[in-house]
Order: sequence, then structure tokens, then C-alpha cells
Amino acid sequence: MAYVINADDCIACGACETECEHGAIFEKDGVYVIDPAKCQDCGNCAEVCPNGAIHQG
Repeated sequence: MAYVINADDCIACGACETECEHGAIFEKDGVYVIDPAKCQDCGNCAEVCPNGAIHQG
């Protein structure tokens, strides 16, 4: 199951985007989102999120 970013908790720091080696995370409308088709469920993004905004969907 792909990870998702809770837009209400995302502070748009970009830490998750730089951590994703699959290119699944991108900025959209001031917050970051995860493309579920590219997400490999590794969890690296969730580990670096300073706000805990990322979880398995």
C-alpha cells in the first residue's frame, strides 16, 4: 500500500522529496504529494518527515 501525505500536516519542507529514490514525491499547490504508481512502500519518506505527515494509505 502506497504512502500518503496528510496535506493538513505537511509543512512543505521538501525533506521527503529529496529522500525518495523512486521519484514518487513532488510539490503541488504548496504541499507535497506521493504518486501511488511510483511509490515502492520503502518508508524512507515517513522516517524523515519532521511533522509526521506521512503514513501508509
